[in-house]
Amino acid sequence: MSTPFASAAPYHARYRPPYPAEFYALLADRFALDGWQTVLDLGAGPGANSLALAPLVDHVYAVDPEPAMLAEGRRLAEDRGCANVSWLEGDASVVSRLCLPRIDLCVIGSAFRRMDRVRVLADLDAMLAPRGGIVLVSSADDPEGTRPSWTSVVEEVCANFLGADRRTEDGVAETDDPVRPGDLARLEDLASPEDLDEGLAKSAFSRIDTTVWNQRLRFTADQLVGLQLSFPRSSPALLGDRQGAFESALRQALLDHDPGGTYSRTVAVTATLATRPRP
Repeated sequence: MSTPFASAAPYHARYRPPYPAEFYALLADRFALDGWQTVLDLGAGPGANSLALAPLVDHVYAVDPEPAMLAEGRRLAEDRGCANVSWLEGDASVVSRLCLPRIDLCVIGSAFRRMDRVRVLADLDAMLAPRGGIVLVSSADDPEGTRPSWTSVVEEVCANFLGADRRTEDGVAETDDPVRPGDLARLEDLASPEDLDEGLAKSAFSRIDTTVWNQRLRFTADQLVGLQLSFPRSSPALLGDRQGAFESALRQALLDHDPGGTYSRTVAVTATLATRPRP
């Protein structure tokens, strides 16, 4: 039987919005990416960050516990002619045992919230080059923005098919993914942004710099349907034989709400760069 993460993988690869180009430009500037560096993408999923960084560095190691996510990443890499990414199965608890070379930059998405952060940061301290660093990146609602009305339509349809306790985060936010094998066992252990900053401040990577961009996203009804299927909490594995009905119901509900067929939203993309203090 397919798992929620495995069944979501092809939709994740196709429908999750990419981070803005400014994010990768920041990394290239701050870490002097000139084609010689080695990058670790931890909790890589289908490799959106890996594939974006690959042209800027010598090699990327994309590590994820879900084989289906890695398979999607390999497919995308082949389609793009990208040959300098290695796709490795594993979670954060085994990263120190993967026998990787010295790492110059480690990128972690929202999965960091679910990791044993003390252990991961200690492992990365042993793996990263002296001038290496960690980047945490995620997106969330713009705290100063107005929540678009179409998000209530998405929530209602998801609740009708999956129950109110499994509704998604309005189809955009990244914090709705359940805990995976190798992650912390309990959902209540998910860290807040303040906890993440405090954890970094207590680690070897206590020199912290945070940048936030507002990213305007636009979706068609079909894209929003696909986006819901990319979230493990509303994945094909959970919908089962109701998937077709779910897709039809959500598409129609969105078009009934706004026949124009374009749905916009602004999210805040946050990149936290953490390096060792300078001597």
